[in-house]
This record gives sequence, structure tokens and C-alpha cells, in this order.
Amino acid sequence: MTHPSKRLLLFTAKLGYQTRSFQDAARKLGVQLVYVTDRCHQLEDPWGDQAIAVHFETPEVAAYTVMEALRGQDVSGILALGDRPTAAAAYAARGLGVRYNHPAAVEACRSKLRMKEVFRDAGLSVPWFRNLPIDPTPEPLLLGISYPCVLKPLSLSASQGVVRANNREEFLTAAARVRLLLKSPEILATREPNLDQMLVEGYIPGGEVALEGLLTDGILKVLAIFDKPDSLEGPYFEETIYVTPSRLPESVQKAIEKCARDAAQALGLSHGPIHAEFRINEDGVWPLEVAPRPIGGLCARSLRFSLDGASEPSGLEELLVRHALELPGWNSPRERIASGVMMIPVPKSGILEAVSGEEAARSIPGITELSITARLHDDIAAWPEGSSYLGFIFARGSTPEKVEQALRDAHQKLSFTITPSLPVEHPATRRMTNQGN
Repeated sequence: MTHPSKRLLLFTAKLGYQTRSFQDAARKLGVQLVYVTDRCHQLEDPWGDQAIAVHFETPEVAAYTVMEALRGQDVSGILALGDRPTAAAAYAARGLGVRYNHPAAVEACRSKLRMKEVFRDAGLSVPWFRNLPIDPTPEPLLLGISYPCVLKPLSLSASQGVVRANNREEFLTAAARVRLLLKSPEILATREPNLDQMLVEGYIPGGEVALEGLLTDGILKVLAIFDKPDSLEGPYFEETIYVTPSRLPESVQKAIEKCARDAAQALGLSHGPIHAEFRINEDGVWPLEVAPRPIGGLCARSLRFSLDGASEPSGLEELLVRHALELPGWNSPRERIASGVMMIPVPKSGILEAVSGEEAARSIPGITELSITARLHDDIAAWPEGSSYLGFIFARGSTPEKVEQALRDAHQKLSFTITPSLPVEHPATRRMTNQGN
């Protein structure tokens, strides 16, 4: 069934992984997809997608650009991929009269400091935290910093720049590393807010989970809870394996759902997808972050949904399009089979020279897909400076345990040749740099 009168705005980075999947979903449903991206506005439609070019670092200006470009045209729904486009999407939705999150709620999600303040004021479990300038280097002894603690940039995502410190020496080393990252030309070019500050908070022990959900007029529908079976204790926090359904006791899963609802309500989020992260320990559920967007990268491929009358499961992208446009089927349940994804970690910074073992990895029972997204001969950065993975491995199976084992077995078959980067002069700073080393 097609819906030619339905027009969906998709706010996304120009190189977003999920763009093609949303294009396929829109084509299947017969709706018009309009891209709003951060490509250069001076180029004449370089990708042939007729995208509206904006700057996400100025969300209100971006929203005005979109409204001017669509003057006289009806818009039925809005979605945003990734953290940076969400504020622009919220302002545009408000101007166009489309159901979406309020800009103030989205802006709160874009600052780790503001989010912690909201959680604290709502009575949710949060560690001690404080905001510090990156210059001059803070003296932890004078500030009453206790250990272990975690240092993190206020607005970067994917755990970029997040470092654990167990004592004063580690704190000073971590602070210097965060400062160097935030002053790098690549980060400064994003024009993200608060790049002169960092958040320091108490380290929360325990396991970690992620929740994928959909808000409809403030009511949360949980799509999946992902276990993260690999320990995330630091000093850096690069994620690896996600597996669903969760193996946690039902009582704990209910507590996670309640915390997600409370956190979303405290932030003022009301409509659209959310991706939330939590720590679990003997003291309960601790909300880490709630983002008003779907799971990032290719990880969405780990979720499929059983629509009534459909011969095959549908992907998360189709579900989100249906929800945004108020089409039937958006509340379909996740398929019953267990599934998971491994975000292939970056073992060290350098030049990716070769990848081997791909066919052997694909031959592991339960593996459904392997995608190496890092390009050969490119400079790659390990965490905490890095934010992009080498690729993604997907698996399905009868139990979460079998899915996790298949992902680990496939990863063991892969080998990555990474050589050290040579110091080069950065064209903007004229300084010699060797990223991540």
C-alpha cells in the first residue's frame, strides 16, 4: 500500500549509515522522503538526493532554512538520525506543526551536564558530578574529587573522550587527553557547544544495558532491551556486543523500563524514538543517557519486527517511518528469535592496511551479516579519541547465549593489520600531529 501524500523529513549527517535503509523503507511504503543534511550548501546536489543543506550547529537557523525550502508543502512526519541533527529537527517540527519532541527537551539531551541535573532534580539515581573548564587543568585535590571518577566531554557521543581515573595522576592525564581532543581541529570544526568544558562524575560500578523505545504522546513502548555482556569498566568505554532479549531477571527489566519512562518524562521527551543507556547494580538502575533518536550506525539491523500479514520481518527503519507518519503497523512486536550485533573494536590507532578472515567469520553458524565499514589505508583512531568502529557483525539464534557466542567466534576469525601513523603537519594548525598516539 502506498501513501504518496505522506512526506517525511529525515535529518541526518551526510555520511550516515542508516540513510539507505530509510530510503528502502520509504520506497516500500510509497512515501516521499526529504533529506535534511549537513552537506556543503555551495555544492550542486553532489549525491543527487535533492537534500536540503543546513548547519546542525545552528539548529534554529537550520529549521528556518527547512521551512523556507518547503514553503507551501505539507509535511507529515520528522525523524532525526544521530545526536547532532536532533535539535534542528525539533525546531523544524515546531515550526511546521508536526508531532515531535519540544526543542527544550532535545537541547537538554545534547548536554551531559544538563541531563544529569534533570535526572538529579527528578529524584533519579545519579552519581556526584560537576562541570569543569578544560583550561587551566583542574587540581582535583582542591576540588574535592573522589575516586574512581569519569571525565567526559559535554556533548560528544559514542563514548568519545570518556576516560576513567582511579587517582590524581590518572585524573591529570585524563584531563590533558580530553583537553587535547576537544582542541583538535576535527572536533572544533563541528562547532559543538561547550567544547571548553568537561563533566566529571563518580564512577558507577555494575553491568550496563541499552534500551530502544518509541514515545507516542509521552507513552513509552519498549522495543528491546540489549544486554552488554562485555565489561565496561574503563579506562575507556568503547562498546562492543549488544544482545537481545535481555537475560536479566524480569524484575530488573521492569525496573529498567520504569527508569526509562521516568527519565524521558523528566527530560520532557514526548514523541519519537529514544535510545537509552543504564548501569545496573545492587543499588538499582542508574540512567546514564537518553538520546531522542534511534540506535546508531548499522546496529539497527539487529532489530526486526513481525508485522501482521507480512511474509518477512521488517526492519527498525520501516517501523520508525510508520510511527512518524502514523501508519498502521508501527506498534508491531519484535521477532521472537534472539539477535545481536558486535561493533568491531579498534585495537589501536594507526593506518588500516589489511583485513583478513572475513569469509571464515561469515561461515560461523548464526552469523547473518558482516560489514567492514572502515576503509583500507585510512587513519583510524582507538578510543578515547576515536568514535568509529571497524565494522559490524550480526547474528541470530535460538537463545541470547548462542548469539553472543557466534559473535565472539566470528570476531576471533578476523585479523586487522594496523600500522603506526606518521606524524604530519595539520593544514589548519600547522602543528605536527599523530592522532591517538
